[in-house]
Formats: sequence, C-alpha cells, structure tokens
Amino acid sequence: MAMGYQLWGCDFNSGKHSAQLRVFIDSPLGVSVDDCARVSHQLGGVLDAEDLIRGPYTLEVSSPGLDRLLFQPAQYRCFIGETVKLRLRWLIEGHRNITGKLQAVDEGKIIVKQAELCYAIPLEAIDRARLVPEL
Repeated sequence: MAMGYQLWGCDFNSGKHSAQLRVFIDSPLGVSVDDCARVSHQLGGVLDAEDLIRGPYTLEVSSPGLDRLLFQPAQYRCFIGETVKLRLRWLIEGHRNITGKLQAVDEGKIIVKQAELCYAIPLEAIDRARLVPEL
C-alpha cells in the first residue's frame, strides 16, 4: 500500500440492502485507530470516486488482530505451530469445522492436527481461517 501499510486482506459481504467491505491492514510497528482512520478516509474517497461498489456500503478498516483471518498461503506459513480455526466450504472426513494445530503448508493444501488426527485440507476448501490466540 502506498501509505506504508501492508494489506493483510479484504472481506466483502454483499447484503440485500447494503454491502460491507472490511479491509485489514498491518505494519511492523502495529496499527493504531488513527492509522485505520487515515486509510479509511483515503480508500473511501477512491471507492466513491471510482464507483467501485454499487449501492450503499459500509467500509471498515482495522488491524488483523490477534485472532487474525488468514487469506494467503504465505500467511499460513508464518503461523505453523499455531492453533487455527477453519470453516470449510464442504465436508472433509465428515467435518465442516476444524480447529487444530497448523502443521504444514504446501502444494495448495494445509495440514492441521486435531487431537491425534491430521487433516490435509485443500486451500480452496477453506471458507474462513482464523488464528486462535493462546493466552
């Protein structure tokens, strides 16, 4: 991003009457509320000027947080050994939701260990992946 932030990811939900665009930004120095406001102001102006989202929408800019969503394979690689919570697009071995330790990332899939079982999950099967902070 030109403003000095890393685009962590985007989440777009189109509703019947309005849409919501969530943009997650990150920085080696962390992200403050003021940072989010600056990016929101800049991005909102571009979205409105270019009319990229038809109809009413809400723009939300935030840091990824401790329970960050994972969007790309490189992001998964950074968190090998951490606990992830997955919502799947289809059943895998009878499960739609899996929470476990991220073991590996390669060849378009991740390996997650839940209890004593390991699941090989294709990235395209993942609807939503989120870190589970260990406190």
